[in-house]
Amino acid sequence: MTSQQPSDGDEARRVLAALVRESGRDVLATLVRYTGDLALAEDAVQDASLRALETWARDGVPENPVAWLRLTARRRAIDLIRREAGRQPKEAAAMLLGPDDEPVTGSVVQDDLLRLVFTCCHPSLAPTTQVALSLRTLCGLTTAEVARALLVSEASMAKRLTRARQKIKLARIPYRVPPDHELPERWAAVLATTYLLFNEGYAATDGPDLVRDDLVDQAVRLARLLVRLQPDDAGAVGLLALMLLQDSRRATRVGPDGRAVLLADQDRTRWDADEIDEGVRLVGEGLRRTPDRPDRYVVQAAIAACHALAPSYDRTDWAAVVSWYDVLLRIDPGPVVRLNRAAALAERDGAAAGLAAVDAIDGLAAYPWWHATRAVLLRRLGRDDEAAAADALADRLPLNDPARRLPEPG
Repeated sequence: MTSQQPSDGDEARRVLAALVRESGRDVLATLVRYTGDLALAEDAVQDASLRALETWARDGVPENPVAWLRLTARRRAIDLIRREAGRQPKEAAAMLLGPDDEPVTGSVVQDDLLRLVFTCCHPSLAPTTQVALSLRTLCGLTTAEVARALLVSEASMAKRLTRARQKIKLARIPYRVPPDHELPERWAAVLATTYLLFNEGYAATDGPDLVRDDLVDQAVRLARLLVRLQPDDAGAVGLLALMLLQDSRRATRVGPDGRAVLLADQDRTRWDADEIDEGVRLVGEGLRRTPDRPDRYVVQAAIAACHALAPSYDRTDWAAVVSWYDVLLRIDPGPVVRLNRAAALAERDGAAAGLAAVDAIDGLAAYPWWHATRAVLLRRLGRDDEAAAADALADRLPLNDPARRLPEPG
């Protein structure tokens, strides 16, 4: 499927919007720390972002866009505080004064964005809602992207987020970083948020780019901070290992023509050896810490290590990959894990076995990769008409442009 090429003006606006979005995340995290009010901070950053899109398009991007947005958002927050609380201008401004690098006191979590992820993961909200709120509010994902990450419809996700915000407001849940002794009860949701943030960056579900570098870099940075906070936590170690091993392939995942490059066709000599070495070492650490109770992130990292260490696609240890997926299914028997196992099973036992496993999975009719996987396996079996029909179904579902323009089988 071909798509219309964007004009230079369209591309410039897209780049500008991405810059504003990326800078706005940092500004929001800092502004919430100063105001203690997420809704107010969101309004201020939104107004500042709209002004940036207008001003930067006319006058050019400032030398320090984050500082520009931060100052503009602070000024807008002062106006909103004064309007809502009847405060005098000087009193409102005093709430927002202080150097940008002012150290955080009384918490082991020093990074503003990570602090706000912990804040959004409030135990009074359902775990999936905690993750959704963090992804939508603090990590900059759209409602549609959050919905796809959690395998629900966009309408359902919009309602869930609205209910969460209403609950926060009515219950007067404070937007403050929890004390250190409350961090463990939020740990799993914070790991899940970071994991899904990486997934959206590594394989974007919409837009012109297969990889969103800003999200990948942000997720890896957060994962490193989590390991620094809890160096003995197997989940954090496994999550960082998984990200590094997958990210090691970033430079080879899109070809010169903008098409996605399948794993079998990637130039392994260009994979990042340093990330692979660190990731494999971390997998070993994670496995040593979970001898009796496997951790989902450590197991996924072990699967990624099988791919990273294979000298070629054909020489991948598919028996080991399937075995690790069997372990993962005991922890997470979800349909996406089963789909990934089925794809590995096809490599080990043949396309017919893989297709039978794919067709036995329920709940993925709206997931494009279920149809795409069926298409690949049907084509291997010579069932080209059925493969074309499966491709057509996948093409009707949300996919980003590079994935939609996968090389024609040949």
